[in-house]
Formats: sequence, C-alpha cells, structure tokens
Amino acid sequence: MGFRPARFPTFSHEDVGNFSLPDRRDTPLYPRTGNTGSSLLQRKVLFIPPQTRHTPAQQALILDHYKPMEAVEEFTKIESIFVRHRNALLVRGQFTPIFTDYYLHLMDLKLRHKEDLDQKLKDLLALLTLHMTARPWAETIAWTVNLRAPRVNFFVTGGSTQENITGNLFTENIKETDRNILYSQTIVPSSEGRKSTVELDSNDPFEWLETYYTQSEQRPARAFQLKDENYAIIAAQPDCDYEWLESLNAEDVEKIMETEETKVLETRKFRFFCGCSVEKILPALAAYKNNKEALFHGDPAIEVSCPRCAAKYIVTPDML
Repeated sequence: MGFRPARFPTFSHEDVGNFSLPDRRDTPLYPRTGNTGSSLLQRKVLFIPPQTRHTPAQQALILDHYKPMEAVEEFTKIESIFVRHRNALLVRGQFTPIFTDYYLHLMDLKLRHKEDLDQKLKDLLALLTLHMTARPWAETIAWTVNLRAPRVNFFVTGGSTQENITGNLFTENIKETDRNILYSQTIVPSSEGRKSTVELDSNDPFEWLETYYTQSEQRPARAFQLKDENYAIIAAQPDCDYEWLESLNAEDVEKIMETEETKVLETRKFRFFCGCSVEKILPALAAYKNNKEALFHGDPAIEVSCPRCAAKYIVTPDML
C-alpha cells in the first residue's frame, strides 16, 4: 500500500536556504535553489533541523537503520599530500566503498538514475569529499548544481567532523534557468558561514570544480578521475608552479608519488551516510499538531522524503 506524499505550502529556495541551523556535529545542509512546483519544495521544508540533540532512543533507531561508524573498513581514506618544490596540495582517495554504499542505498529505495546523471552525481560525491579534506575540519559544506540542459539538480553535502558524504539528484519540478549554476554553502560552528554562487560553462563536474576554485577559492586547481575509482584534486598553494600544474594529466597524477618529492600531511575518512531519520521530520510538522486534518486529509499516513538522500519515511497522525 502506498501513501500520499505530504502537501505543504510552497517555499522559495531563499526560504529554504535561510532556515537557521544550530551549531551541532550533525548539522545538515539542504538543497537550496533551482526548483519549482510542490513536490520537491515540500520535501525540503520537511527537514528543518531539530534544535535538540538526539536522545539515546533516537540514536539507537539511527544505528538500527545504518551500519555503525566504528566499522572502519566501510570508509574511504582520503590523503592530503604536499608536493614539495611545486607548492601544490594533492588530495586523493579510492571511492569504491562510498560508491558501493551509495548503490546499496539506491537499491533499498528501488531507485535507478540514468547512467549519465548517475555518473555525474558520483563524480560530485567524490570531488566534494576531496574538497572537504582540503578545508578545515569544522566545516560542513553543501553544493547544489542547477543544470539548464538536461534540466536537473544535483545536491551533495558532508563534513569531515561527521566523516560523511551524501547526495541526491532531482529531475522533476526543476526551475528553468538560462545558465548552469553551482551554489555553495559552508557552515562553521559559532559562525555565520559562507555562501557563494558560481556560473558554469559546461556539463563536466571536473570543470565545475576547477571553475569553483578559480572564482570562489581564488586559486587554481585541477581535478582528475583516475583508474579503479580513484579521484584526485591538485590545488595551488602560495608560490605554486602554475606551469607544472596546468600541464598535468591523469597519468602524471597517478605517478606523482614517484616523480615528485611529497609529504603526507593528514588522512581523513568518509562514508556515504546521511543521518536522516523520522525523528528529524517530526519537529518540522509540529505546526500541524492541532490541525492534523490539514496535513493528512483523512489518510492514515503520509510519505515524506529526505531531500539529501531520498530516503522515505512514513508519518502517522499519532506521531505528531
């Protein structure tokens, strides 16, 4: 038996993006732009973060649905490596564990994306993970990419402290635009965070990252997909050898530990994990507690979806 999706008032992307986020380890970020129509926007509105920490019971429910974080073999290890004499930062990782969990997640939801869109989402998951490793630990980052043709939105988010990356793509109710745009949002505890918008000239995620670094990070970077689901970013540092950086190809990057003097600076680990739960939905529905009919319309339950990872949850009137 299927359940009717919840019906809510329509919100603009500015409304969704400007919800206040508490300073928490598990603070999530949400898709914030480029959508129109009720279905996608309704899903966004459902996931306003609660203002309280998980109770022990809630933590148990989450662990019941997801594998424990202590299982280190599930993580993708990301290395930050300084390339001496070239003054560049190499960030690299092998993403089979993350991609495996991503596909298991889609199987659980009975979802299957078109091959080209699926590959772009995987590329974005990998590239944001590498970018987060090049950034301070405390940052939680979200990227939304709104493409004009094909009309699709990609959303990826994660954080080094949470050791997670998750993502989703949307092909329905997408606002038509005259250009491709990447929206970046960074949340830092006890800070206002940062937002930036970058216009994109192609449909290539690797070029998106390089454009983002040039315009938002104010330094050049190169991005590469290597063999066996390995990915790498090389970002310029002060006094970088820019001619060398620009000349690099994938084969050069794969051999860089042999051909250049390098030093491993740090290692971080990530897994594909969202952290959503029905407990996080309920605070967003509190306004309907005394007017349940406006939400349920006589139905025994409604279905809501996480905009970050597309997980579906059933909510009944007695849960409010």
